[in-house]
Order: sequence, then structure tokens, then C-alpha cells
Amino acid sequence: MTDAEDQVAAAQQALAEAQAALAAAQAAAAASTLVDAEPTAPGSTVGSSDAARPLSDAEVAAVRAGYSFDAPALEMGALVNGAPLADVPIRIPLAMVNRHGLVAGATGTGKTKTLQVLAEQLSAAGVPVFAADIKGDLSGIATAGTATAALLERAGGIGQHWTPAAAPTEFFTLGGLGTGIPIRASVKGFGPLLLSKVLGLNPTQESSLGLVFHYAEQAQLPLVDLSDLRSVLMYLIGDEGKAELASLGGLSRATTGVILRELVTFSDQGADVFFGEPSIDVQQFLRLAPDGVRGIVSLLEVPSVQDKPELFSTFLMWLLSELYRALPEAGDLPKPKLVFFFDEAHLLFNGASKDFLQLVTQTVRLVRSKGVGIFFVTQTPKDVPGDVLAQLGSRVQHQLRAHTPDDARALKATVSTYPISGYDLAQVLQNLGTGEAIVTVMNEKGAPSPVAWTRVRTPQSSMSPSSPERLAATVAASPLLARYGIPVDPVSAREILEQKQKQKQKQKQKLAAVAAVATEAQAQAPVQSPRIGAAPRRAKAERAAAAPPERRQREATAGVKIARLVVAKLFGSTRR
Repeated sequence: MTDAEDQVAAAQQALAEAQAALAAAQAAAAASTLVDAEPTAPGSTVGSSDAARPLSDAEVAAVRAGYSFDAPALEMGALVNGAPLADVPIRIPLAMVNRHGLVAGATGTGKTKTLQVLAEQLSAAGVPVFAADIKGDLSGIATAGTATAALLERAGGIGQHWTPAAAPTEFFTLGGLGTGIPIRASVKGFGPLLLSKVLGLNPTQESSLGLVFHYAEQAQLPLVDLSDLRSVLMYLIGDEGKAELASLGGLSRATTGVILRELVTFSDQGADVFFGEPSIDVQQFLRLAPDGVRGIVSLLEVPSVQDKPELFSTFLMWLLSELYRALPEAGDLPKPKLVFFFDEAHLLFNGASKDFLQLVTQTVRLVRSKGVGIFFVTQTPKDVPGDVLAQLGSRVQHQLRAHTPDDARALKATVSTYPISGYDLAQVLQNLGTGEAIVTVMNEKGAPSPVAWTRVRTPQSSMSPSSPERLAATVAASPLLARYGIPVDPVSAREILEQKQKQKQKQKQKLAAVAAVATEAQAQAPVQSPRIGAAPRRAKAERAAAAPPERRQREATAGVKIARLVVAKLFGSTRR
């Protein structure tokens, strides 16, 4: 082999070795990347390798400092960094709860249990709570939990010293459907804007309904239940009502027909029981337990109206609006007067009019100064309008799924709303286990806290629904049952209009009777000779004086008979 051939062979061997080394390096790099990207199974114990820990030691220290509050706080859980770190608790300052919040996540990821954990601690801190129990499983808060080995192990892993405890609870229902104290509202108190949302009216119909409410107010026609509203609508498309409404712009018969049909459908669904008296006093939701320490948890049991989601979501908005109107200005308090959990919040905003969204936004913005905190509970942040979302200081985001293009866009939008952190949130949010969430809250100074992957505490009350017997016994023992348990039917627009119609009918009958009597008397009067129309009064008087006595007697007798017939017809008397 020549020198040239040797050189070529050596070069080929060197190239082969270099290619082999490059392939080995690429394989090693790929394996390392795969390990780094592999999600950690929730609840698993991992080593201290950097690949399994999304946050560095410095970032963990920053999270610890960011949630170390001096003032009272709600304990959310513990930071997860590969494994739960019991010495890094995640908390929400109690004074910041009235800056509102959001609990979001896909179905079955633990939103309801997070709500239960928050409600328990708020009650223990002396803060009353109002929440809607959509599926009926939140009622377990009235029953102490039961310890199991898995529960105690999970609680111990995040530094939670778990003991069973129940919260003082009142159960309410809409209109008495189900087990609870009935919550009712008058149609007038509910208002045209919220009622239009429930009925699904368009802006023109909504405006017309507002005109009807205005007329009823001016005419002193109390709108208590749906029958009152129907009566006023029917009256206003009648001849007399049209004339009264003309100065206000009038009411289209076609629009009125649409509203009446929607009211009929609404009533056929059983919704008419929600409107009436006695209306609930929203101050009842701000009570403390008999011990004077714990706040009462008011649960609105709505499984019986799950097929009417727009109704109960709008009813919750009515309660919130009533709280805003009823409570005085309070400013910044060390703890809220009430915390309001708005479950299935997306139902409130679906198909909402511009005026309705403006009402919600304004209420959320201003009710904070009344000492009320609101937590919206829904599936994704995009379910809440941006103007409302901007008012929410605390965020608890459970797992999100990206199975569809819409899901992927929702995930991307959610990630973009969080502060910068050491997490790949697009990946972490899909890998969160049940009972885990990404949390950021407003600290004591009003600034956002660090983003924290959190394992949420275990509720101390039962995670199963309370028994029907316990619900019934709680309702029977409530001091509110005597006041709100039995509906009343006061005099309202329907009765007033019915009475007005009866009086009008009687007046027509009287006028008809007078006309008939006059006609009959005219027929019975003797025929008189025609008078000279242009004769002077003196000539008439002279002719009358010159008339024979028999004629004057006949005329006087005829006058008396006519008067007697009129009296007999009007008053039913036949005395002569």
C-alpha cells in the first residue's frame, strides 16, 4: 500500500471515529433532555437531582419569603418542588381575600375541595361564607371528616396537622325546591336587567321590560311575583294601558308577546316559585355561629335546578347586587365581612348583554369597599371577561387539559396571565395532580406573590355529602325557618288591576242601566206637539199658562213617572 493509500485509510478511520463520537454525544444529550422534560408523578418521592426539581434553591427561598406573612392568613398547602416541601407553606393573607380571587381547573381536578378548604378556614377565622352547592357534594362541610391512612399520610406530607371538624352551616334553596330555607325575591327587587338575562331577551326586549318596570313603579303597582308582571303587561297592551303609556314611548304588541311567551315558559319550568314574599334579607348571610366566633357557612343547595343554570347563576348575581346595596362602606378591613363563592361562573357570562356585563364588572369592582370578597370558580380563566378577571387578586389554577385546539389556546392564554417564574407553566399546568394547583396571591403590600406549584390541604370536614337526615335536622333547627319557610301573598299589581277592572265593569253596567231607563222613559212619555224653536221665552210661558189644567196635570204626572223609573232601575226600589 502506497503512502497516499495509507493516508486515505487513516483519514477514513479518523472520520468514522469522529462520527461515532458525535453520535454518542447526541444520544447522551437526547437522553438528558428526556429526563429533564419527564413530568414528576404527583405525590411521588424523588431524589434531589436538579432534573426533578423545577425550581432552584434560590427560587425556593424566594417562594418561602414571598408567602411569609406576619398577619393572619389562610393556609393553602405546601410548595411542590419534585416533592412537597412542608417547610414552605403557601398562604393567602386574610386581609387580601376581599381583593377577590379565581379558582379554575378542568372537571375532577379538585376545585370543589379547594373551595371547601378555603370556606372552612374562613369560618374558623370568623368570616361568614356564602357558596352555591351545584352538585350537592359541598354539603359535607357540615359534617366532621373521617381519618384514613391515606388522608393522614397526605396531610403529614405537607405539614398539615389534620383533625376532623365541621363548620356551622345553614342550608338554603331557591324558592323552597329541595331541603333548605327558601330564598325568594320579589320581581321588583330582581329588576329588569337580571330578569332579561334569565329570560334570554334581546336588547330591544330588555329595554321594553325596563319600561314596564318604570311604569309599574310610577303607577304604584307592586311587582311581587311573575303573575303581577304578566298582569301589567296584559294591561299595557289594552286600550286603557296604551293611553297611559303613550307619554313614555309606548309598548310594541309583538315585543310584549315575546316577553309573555318567555314568562310562560319560565313559569312552566317551575321558576315562578323563586319570586314572591317574604324576600330574603341578605344580612342573614353575615351572621356568626352561636359561639360568636365562627362565621356561618351559607350553602345554596341547587341540585334541583341543575337544568336551569342561567337561573341560579343570575340569582347569585342578584344576591351579590343586594349585598352591594345593603352594606355600608367599610374600607380596608383586617378580614372580610363575607366571602362569596361564585361556582360555575361561566354560566353567568354566557350570552350576557353589554349592560349586564357592565353591572357585573361594576359590582365586583366596588363591592370590595363594602368588605365582601368574591371568588369565581370555573374551568378556565377565559370564562371570565377580562374586565372582571383584572379585579381578581388571588389565582388558584388546577390542571388544564389541551386535548383540542380550543383547549390549547385557552392554555396559552392562561400561561400569559401569570408573572414570570422558574416554571414551564404550559407543561406544569397539564401535569398537575388532583389536589394540586398553581397559586399566586396578593401579598400584604398588594403586590403579586411568587408563582407556586402547591399541594392543597385536605378538608377537615367530610369530603362526601352530608346525609339527608343531617340536612333536614339542620334546616329544622334553623331560626330562619319560621320567618322564611312559609310564602305570603300580599296585595300586589295583579290584585290591584283586577280590582280596577271590576270597578270599571261596574261603572259600565251603571251607565248602561241609566241609558236603558232613559230610553224606556222616553218611550212611555206622551207625545207632545212640536214646539216652535225660535219662540221667545215669554211666549212659551204665556202658552203654558193658557193651557188647559188637564194638559198641565198630564205633563207633571209624566215627569214624576220618569223620575220614579230611573230610581227603581238604579237602586232596585219599587216604592211609589
